[in-house]
Amino acid sequence: MFILLFNPWIQADDVFMSNHAERQEYVEEDSGIIYVGSTNRIGMVGWNFGQYEEDILSISLSILDKSLNFRRDPATDVARRNDPKYVGRVLSAMVNSNDDNGVLAGNWSGSYTGGRDPRNWNGSVEILKEWKKSGFRPVRYGQCWVFAGTLNTVLRALGIPSRVITNFNSAHDTDRNLSVDVYYDAMGNPLDKGSDSVWNFHVWNEGWFVRTDLGPSYNGWQVLDATPQERSQGVFQCGPASVIAVREGDVDLNYDMIFIFGEVNADRSTWILDVTTGNQKQNTLDTVSIGKYISTKAVGSNSRMDVTDKYKYPEGSNEERRVHQKALSKLKPNASFGATSARDLASEEGKPSISGKFKVTGVLAVGKEVSLALLLKNLSRDRKTVTVNMTAWTIVYNGTLVHEVWKDSATISLDPEEEVQHPVKIAYTQYDKYLKSDNMIRTTAVCKVPDEAEVVVERVVILDNPTLTLEVLEQAQVQKPVNVQMLFSNPLDEPVKDCVLMVEGSGLLRGNLKIEVPALRPKEKSRIRFEILPTRSGTKQLLADFSCNKFPAIKAMLSIDVAE
Repeated sequence: MFILLFNPWIQADDVFMSNHAERQEYVEEDSGIIYVGSTNRIGMVGWNFGQYEEDILSISLSILDKSLNFRRDPATDVARRNDPKYVGRVLSAMVNSNDDNGVLAGNWSGSYTGGRDPRNWNGSVEILKEWKKSGFRPVRYGQCWVFAGTLNTVLRALGIPSRVITNFNSAHDTDRNLSVDVYYDAMGNPLDKGSDSVWNFHVWNEGWFVRTDLGPSYNGWQVLDATPQERSQGVFQCGPASVIAVREGDVDLNYDMIFIFGEVNADRSTWILDVTTGNQKQNTLDTVSIGKYISTKAVGSNSRMDVTDKYKYPEGSNEERRVHQKALSKLKPNASFGATSARDLASEEGKPSISGKFKVTGVLAVGKEVSLALLLKNLSRDRKTVTVNMTAWTIVYNGTLVHEVWKDSATISLDPEEEVQHPVKIAYTQYDKYLKSDNMIRTTAVCKVPDEAEVVVERVVILDNPTLTLEVLEQAQVQKPVNVQMLFSNPLDEPVKDCVLMVEGSGLLRGNLKIEVPALRPKEKSRIRFEILPTRSGTKQLLADFSCNKFPAIKAMLSIDVAE
């Protein structure tokens, strides 16, 4: 049987991509890289798209057959399957399980019992096969890059050119007013108040096709997002939204433009809440920190390509201001945006006379003490006394608070224009039990000079995992077994147990390998050998995930050149 929905090689097709190298990357490439981390620490994970693996095309087609649209009206649904706008939107709904028993159940709680920690997946193949094998019950669990990696597989399998995009400091603006509100109490505790949030990073997809509904100036890359964040037309689906329309502030166009425009452009408003009275006051309004280092893997190489300029004009430029005003005027056509618009409010209380920031002063690694310093600077020519309340919480990457692991208060005197460093030391024993696989700790300091507005200083630090090394022990050749070895050394002063190594790679081994690794004594080195059997020549990507009771997800990837 021959199935063809989309053909990016043919000029008359809605998904036609003329550039050969781009077509190779965005349609044919079956492995890739997804960027994660934070603005001051961009990391990456390998991902096995595996769209050529056995059964993946038929599972991709059954995703369409399980959709709400097909169940309601099969004839109309099938008739619209030549339209990439339609298929992309349906897939964005079906890759999450929220309305339709789709592929993946999301979980951002930090507790993943009853399923797999989202950080443990190495690719989409296992997820899609498990969904089918279970009788199409949602696979547990996914987070944004898992949804995006899986949607990317299905788009490429069906012939729609696609890529995975990461947005750092991504706004989740639930009330669609282009502003996200973040709350603290006077002790420096981040508060779970309001439904807005800022994710350290968020991952979505772009599909490449024409916009027959909007006109040719909006052709090209279109945002599709399968992570269930907000309902659109009653269902958790998102896009397609033209990237060009996002850059131009055309938030009234289809689909979900306001939400996506907000993810990369919203203002961030910080509030301090008086827990006893319930009063809240706006502390700062930040117009530049949202939507940074928007990233995707470069064509034909493993380097990071920054595509921020495709989503917005340079921060602070006249065009950027014009687009923001245009978007706001489309949101609230009757409002007047004069000199006291929300973007200027923060200056009324008078500038604080001090500034602060957190600086990293030691090695950031799981198992080691986290060593930071709060840098406080007196900007005035008068002596100042500062009361500082600090906290540190472990978090999930989307900002979900897990547990407070440290707090401290201090009163610091600053001479005119003096700068001091106040040390922050968080021991491994304090964060060990509460650190999640994200390895993220959020530190906050609320700094108060009498009769001045508080200065809120915040930083998310990411702790490094120990290194997992993969090495090929001989030249790889098609249909010839190859030995690979994994090296890992336990950096802790305590044993690690329940160790499992998961390995996969399209064209290198069928399915995936799961290897139970013996427990490791403190500082002990482990060396595990396993065999792979390459089935296709060319450069292939081998991916590994090592987990144990102290390290929930350590990643490694290795490019292997397979000879004919």
